[in-house]
Amino acid sequence: MDIKEKIKKLPYSPGVYFMKDSLNSTIYVGKSKNLKSRVSSYFQNSKSHSPKVLKLVKNLKNFDYITTDTEFEAFILECKLIRIIKPIYNRQMKNPKSYCYIKIALDEKYPDIEICNTLDKFDKSIYFGPYTSKNTVERAINGIKEFYKILCNTNFKASDSCMNYSMDLCIGVCLNDNGKKQHKTILNRIIQLLKGEDKTILIEMEQKMNTLSDNFHFEKAAKYRDYINAISYMLNNIKVINFAKENKNIALLEILNEDSFKFFLISDNKLLFSSKYNLKNIKYKNLEILLKSKILFYFKDTNLRKSLEITHEEIDEAQIIYSYLKNKSNNCRYIIIKEMWLHDLFNDYIDIHLKEFLTQFTI
Repeated sequence: MDIKEKIKKLPYSPGVYFMKDSLNSTIYVGKSKNLKSRVSSYFQNSKSHSPKVLKLVKNLKNFDYITTDTEFEAFILECKLIRIIKPIYNRQMKNPKSYCYIKIALDEKYPDIEICNTLDKFDKSIYFGPYTSKNTVERAINGIKEFYKILCNTNFKASDSCMNYSMDLCIGVCLNDNGKKQHKTILNRIIQLLKGEDKTILIEMEQKMNTLSDNFHFEKAAKYRDYINAISYMLNNIKVINFAKENKNIALLEILNEDSFKFFLISDNKLLFSSKYNLKNIKYKNLEILLKSKILFYFKDTNLRKSLEITHEEIDEAQIIYSYLKNKSNNCRYIIIKEMWLHDLFNDYIDIHLKEFLTQFTI
């Protein structure tokens, strides 16, 4: 089929698309809420295309696609297929080195904040992450170090002051006891920030940015704005990881139209079950019984599992699930299925919450 004719027949539904080269190899996998709009945009001349897209377009010879009922399914399917196919243009999800952790070696004399690609469970350091953008994390950490003047370029090992100390970029950590105390206090505050427990560092940097702007130092103010945005990214990452760890079992219901909806069961960032239901063919009471049976069946063994450890292999799914659930524009609702409810004595809690769950929708 001619590619122009193929584009004309694209559906307006959500789904995943596969961009292919002259050898019919998949070179890019993407997802969209509207397949026709998204896929056709690649074959139109546009000044808005990024250099990456322009390079991709030059190699495009064909495409395929898979439709989904919801955008959520498209997100999850895209993530899964990228891991399996490893397309050349999906660099970010292909390369493990694009993921990183923040490491603080507390057992060292002068603990520093480092960025690494792997997590070592056997050392005495504390780790934060994983993060999906190493560049953003580096910008955030450098910004914090600059703000608190802990940019010691001797790694705290020299007895003399470093060059940064003479430039007022370092408080002189290795020179005197006062510098050591300041460094320890600052490091503890950074740890609290990375845990999501204390955001005063962010507030102080925002005040610094506003002061610079008020005094017409716009270039420096813009630099602090970039630092603040990078730190905000890390704080959002904390929310994603904590949500994934705390909420192991999730039931999600998304309206498709006035007569039907899609029901999902998610455990440990994995989609265990999904099914489409037509409300014309089933009574509400029977629907509650059916959904409850699915919950009990698919989540019956999850209460035996330990808390989920989020590694770079799980962070993409965790981010997708968290962002989709928290996006108020999506026509969906979710409930957290507590482990206690899965025991026979407490199954009534599922009945209560399913009833509330379903009555949130006016269909």
